Amino acid sequence: MGKKTGNVRWGIATILFFVSALNYLDRQVLSVLAPTIQAELGLTDIDYSYLTSAFLLSYTVMYAISGTIIDRLGTRKSLFWFVGGWSAANILHGFAKTVTQFSVFRFLLGATESANFPAGVKAASEWFPLKERALAIGLLNAGSSAGAAMAVPLVSFIAIVINWQAAFVITGMLGAVWMFFWWKHYYIPSQHPRLSKEELALIESDREPETEPAEEKKTYMIWRLLKIRQAWGCFIARILIDPCTYFLIFWIPKYLQEQRGLSLSELGYFAWIPYAALALGTVFGGIIPRSLINRGWSLNRARKTTMLTASLLIPLFCFLLFNTMNIALAILAIAGVMFGHGLWGNITIPAEVFPKKVQATLTGMGGTLGGVTAIGIQLLIGWTVQHISYTPVFVAVGIVYLVTFLGVHFLVGKLGVIIPLKK
Repeated sequence: MGKKTGNVRWGIATILFFVSALNYLDRQVLSVLAPTIQAELGLTDIDYSYLTSAFLLSYTVMYAISGTIIDRLGTRKSLFWFVGGWSAANILHGFAKTVTQFSVFRFLLGATESANFPAGVKAASEWFPLKERALAIGLLNAGSSAGAAMAVPLVSFIAIVINWQAAFVITGMLGAVWMFFWWKHYYIPSQHPRLSKEELALIESDREPETEPAEEKKTYMIWRLLKIRQAWGCFIARILIDPCTYFLIFWIPKYLQEQRGLSLSELGYFAWIPYAALALGTVFGGIIPRSLINRGWSLNRARKTTMLTASLLIPLFCFLLFNTMNIALAILAIAGVMFGHGLWGNITIPAEVFPKKVQATLTGMGGTLGGVTAIGIQLLIGWTVQHISYTPVFVAVGIVYLVTFLGVHFLVGKLGVIIPLKK
């Protein structure tokens, strides 16, 4: 089918992959350099949790706002300016001299990076039929994991060869490259100059029925979404799993250095492996359901089987981590946890339940609620790590995915059926 219809949509998916890679590359610079910067500034683990919480505070507030902005202004313009904003904020980190300055720049970075997933999910909904959205959004998520993996050796190399300040500046400047390609190549399908009629027909093959008059194309009001049971199923997936996401991104490099004894150079050699596993998990989180659907499974059965499998794998790898002192097995166990995390695909759920016109708004609201939870969890993690150990944190991680699966199953109901929204 790809040869007959064309593959412009997969080119769009590639651009979305790279914007997520850039997004996580920029936010991960601090995580890789945390012990180095902590030593230079005299920061404790609790102080570090304040910096991560400054990022999450603005990220959380702006997540819902950015989603609404994207729905109103469109994906092309809004994401272009948001990427420019977070690239500039990342560069500013290289000029920070105090904890306060770092906190301000983390705050700015969080505010602007918040647009990535609302815009990415909306773009995937615009460009892919329902049966391909899990894979398209999986590629979007895989980009974030690839960016986190790339950050470890790249940032370590720059910091060792030049200094840690240069790592922020150089990675931030990469945003301008992506902005050029985005502005040149991204349009909505009906306006894309190189899209064939056949591929457009495929993209629109499961066009959602209109439930409002044509003039009612405005963003669906937030208070209406809050009354819908399925929306709360989507929110639960963010509220419970997002704190795990931020733990894996912000704390794993520190854990490997402080608890497993890796140096900054050794971190560059080995710590990319778990993030590569995370990228693979997000891709397979789309490939596996698509393959099962092609074998005759319903989307609901295919996705929920994949989610349940991930929910059972994660505690097994957490158990392995608790019971080994071998650094290779520890990295393997963390990679297994991250693979399962990516396989779960919590950010994909709104695109499998709700119409396109509310994708960015709903994703933004979910990100805000998940961020609110994550802010408190970040502070709790800092206290737990400093006063107890990482063990209680990994125990919680091992439990939360199965709990979330049950919440999604009973609140969302059947995946793959777009619910009608009425005035």
